[in-house]
Amino acid sequence: MTVQAPLLSAPAARRRRGRRSIFLRRPFFTVALVVAAGYLLAAIFAPWVAPYDPVLQDTNAMMMPPSGAHLLGTDSYGQDILSRVIFGARYALVIGLCSVLIGAAGGLVIGLAAGLAGGWVEWALMRLIDSILALPSLILAVAFIAILGQGVDKVVIAVGLSMIGPFARTVRADVMQVRVQGFIEAAHLMSIPSLAVVWRHVLPNVIFPLAVQVTIRISEAILVSSSLSFLGIGVTPPTPDWGLMIAEGRDFVSFAPWMSAMPGFALALLLIALSIVGDGIREEVDPKSRRGA
Repeated sequence: MTVQAPLLSAPAARRRRGRRSIFLRRPFFTVALVVAAGYLLAAIFAPWVAPYDPVLQDTNAMMMPPSGAHLLGTDSYGQDILSRVIFGARYALVIGLCSVLIGAAGGLVIGLAAGLAGGWVEWALMRLIDSILALPSLILAVAFIAILGQGVDKVVIAVGLSMIGPFARTVRADVMQVRVQGFIEAAHLMSIPSLAVVWRHVLPNVIFPLAVQVTIRISEAILVSSSLSFLGIGVTPPTPDWGLMIAEGRDFVSFAPWMSAMPGFALALLLIALSIVGDGIREEVDPKSRRGA
């Protein structure tokens, strides 16, 4: 006699799926996380992983195709492309992370001020944010670079300032939801100082969503910084920057396509991996974005 196993109810099935590891439920997320971790390790250990000095020029090995001596070939200056791609990962991740942190810090201050102050202060700050959001991040970064000048540190500041708008709007929306909660009103009725209320109750409720936004925006910051270098107004040569390498190789794409293809592939793969990781984290921590919720 065959005994049929009882069917699980829908809530029980969801709880059973919820107990499964995210790495099993989201295979694309797992693969993307491994790829992103590989880039991070390559960036950290670049001096030990790269086979050559990324700025070392060899006039006897100019524009060599991929071979045993140079796995990804060389550029028009005889520089090893693999070494420059590995060190380029370090610059891309540093610029992306630092610029996003600048944007998040500025957005946190403006979003808190707008959400808590209200009135004309909120109106003025949000009109400022609207004017920032009216232009693409790349256009704003170009404007800031025109004022600050070129260089890695200038690119970090320019990209960070251009990303304040989205963070400020996110923080303001979270503050508007938190400040009407009962525990905030109770804290005010107990005569707790406003700064203490913000520190103990408001900030903990907006920091975590802001951190999720940071993971999502890193790929955008890397793309903007690489675009600046591609346009010739970002990182200056001979810095091993992917955007700069793509721009240097576009004049030789007909007979030396590896010069642009290799850094372009590295950039595209990192952006795709970071986007998948950011989306996976957002879907895990935000119930509204979970599929089948």
